[in-house]
Amino acid sequence: MYFYIVKLIAMSIKSKIESLRAALPEGVKLLAVSKFHPVEAIEEAYAAGQRAFGESRPQELKQKYEMLPHDIEWHMIGHLQTNKVKYIAPFVHLVESLDSERLAEEIERQAVKCDRVIDCLLEIHVTAEESKSGWDYTELLAFVQSGGFERLPHIRVRGVMGMATFTDDENVVRADFERLAACKAELAQYFGAAFDILSMGMSDDYRLAIEYGSTEVRIGSTIFGAREY
Repeated sequence: MYFYIVKLIAMSIKSKIESLRAALPEGVKLLAVSKFHPVEAIEEAYAAGQRAFGESRPQELKQKYEMLPHDIEWHMIGHLQTNKVKYIAPFVHLVESLDSERLAEEIERQAVKCDRVIDCLLEIHVTAEESKSGWDYTELLAFVQSGGFERLPHIRVRGVMGMATFTDDENVVRADFERLAACKAELAQYFGAAFDILSMGMSDDYRLAIEYGSTEVRIGSTIFGAREY
């Protein structure tokens, strides 16, 4: 694994994307995490055939949307404040960080204004790290069972997103991914066939995530290198 990452660092963005795609099993989508990276880097990835990109800041996402081809699938993957939903509601492909009832209600309001249904993932907090966002699973399950999303017809829940603990302990990471997969499996009964996305796994742990059923991996530094803040 170490030598594989070292090799990728020396490659072009195009070559990195091609290498990652070749390594991913069928049915696992590559989301290129382009947050904090310049438009030129995204253009290079786009030229390599990459169309799905992840951003964490709504205003930066809006700017990049306006500057780049409109067949790009823009994914919102960072914590989304309610007062920022309006910036991305007209065009966002997937909000992966739906983490509260309050945010769900605001996405519904903005979706109504845009006359569209917005696809979302339920971000679930499964680690002991307080810095990570996400629903408490007990609270989320209660909201779902009460018909919460049935009252929000302009939101289509497509699945679950989450992050593992930042640690070198592989057993901890595996336990986090196992729990996320279990959450998705339990929630599936409340949603339709479109509830088919399990977004988990990043540059350092995506191989483990795939073992536990990830259908989308969010890869940033392995493709684009160090972030530009």
